[in-house]
Amino acid sequence: MLPSRPARTLTVVLLAALLGVLLPAGAAHAESRTVQGGRLDWGFKASFQSYVTGPIAKGGFTLTGGAATTGGGRFRFHSAQGSYDPGTGAFTSAFSGGVHFLGHRKPDGTHELDLAISRPTVRVSGGSGTLHVDMTSRARGSGRVTTSTQVPFAALNLSGIDMRGGTSPLGLVDVPATLTSRGATAFAGYYTAGTSLDPVSLSVDVVSRAGKQPTRNPGRKPSGSPKPTNGTAPAGAFRDAAVDWGVRRTFREYVTGSIAQGRWTLTAGAQDGGALFRFPRGKGTYDPGKQTLDARFAGTVRFTGTHLDLGLGAVAVTVRNGSGTLSADVTTGGRTEKAVPLITFPAKDFTPKSGLAVLTEAPATLTEGGAKAFGGMYKAGTVMDPLSLAVAVEATAQLPALPDLGSDPSPSPAAATAAPKASPVASASGPSSGTGGYVAIGAAGAGALVVAAIAVYAVRRRRTASAASAPADTGATTTTDPTA
Repeated sequence: MLPSRPARTLTVVLLAALLGVLLPAGAAHAESRTVQGGRLDWGFKASFQSYVTGPIAKGGFTLTGGAATTGGGRFRFHSAQGSYDPGTGAFTSAFSGGVHFLGHRKPDGTHELDLAISRPTVRVSGGSGTLHVDMTSRARGSGRVTTSTQVPFAALNLSGIDMRGGTSPLGLVDVPATLTSRGATAFAGYYTAGTSLDPVSLSVDVVSRAGKQPTRNPGRKPSGSPKPTNGTAPAGAFRDAAVDWGVRRTFREYVTGSIAQGRWTLTAGAQDGGALFRFPRGKGTYDPGKQTLDARFAGTVRFTGTHLDLGLGAVAVTVRNGSGTLSADVTTGGRTEKAVPLITFPAKDFTPKSGLAVLTEAPATLTEGGAKAFGGMYKAGTVMDPLSLAVAVEATAQLPALPDLGSDPSPSPAAATAAPKASPVASASGPSSGTGGYVAIGAAGAGALVVAAIAVYAVRRRRTASAASAPADTGATTTTDPTA
């Protein structure tokens, strides 16, 4: 005997809901989207980091291209660019920044261990994922230096992760990674293929290709700058300028670490680029013939924590005879000392090119005044974070953009409960442990719907139509619980 009409109706509704859960929204006609902005966090391999900085290799690492550290031995790469197809789950995203490892210093000043990794790119297709990188490495023994572009370095285990139907920001958390055979070769033979690497996490913004692209370039001319006109600025003047400086990586880590337990705050227009601070809206004079600069910049950064209160503001930069100095007003303990020279840096070539005079990651050295400003934490001559400087002398020239870290990848708990499909695509803490919002519904919610539909069908065959409401209510309640 067929079930009654109400039972058949409810079963159809539940099965329709089941299909709606199993098929991501818009999967059949999803429009390919552009990845624009975001970050990738990856520690490469923790044991390798420990070896490089340990008592045997006695080395270290430097960050390039705006890469940063985020604690826990992870490096942060920025400014994601790529594409995403929510219908198929195909995903490609390249990130900026790099890390250069050096160890085993030789008498001639070179290093036996010399490895640089940059421009990580994640590619996902057909349910499998690969992390590609640019690499330059010195082989052990022979010392031969090899440079490779976009090496398929690590295989990403996406078991249990469904990349379809994601919305912005799109995220992956702690995806297991293993070294590939080509990665092992490019890695100068330090590890064999199949070796476990640190897990990979990323978060990117995605926008419709047909829609308006978001404005994400804080390095462009601020609204308060003079209106563009044709031509080049006369000698002694410039259109706009900015200086980028991260102070010192280990100092930032100390501020936010377990000892100082502090933070930094930016005011008066200063901007945070992840691994650096930007002081914008430069004013002053620049002579392209003599390559001299006198400029003052907006913005203040203040570091606070346990037994720590240090403010740097009224930043100024001078360039003379191939050398530069960055000065700032230094505030400690409520007292301010004006125009303290903090660091010096080389500026051998500071001529304009395409209307822009640029120094990129010039090595910086702490001065005597800088050592005093930091309360003796560092000695004069200490290597500080590199400095980047840009001066626009033509109206069409645009300052370099700050690193684009994208949107906050963590949705609020309320939003995740109310609309699970809007949360990041997935997370994974093991080979088969995808636990993202979408995957949780696909596994648990779908199972609950099937059970509910079967239960309703069986009960309807045994009971009369007048007793039909209880199973229907139970089924509805089960299907709306995303944690079931």
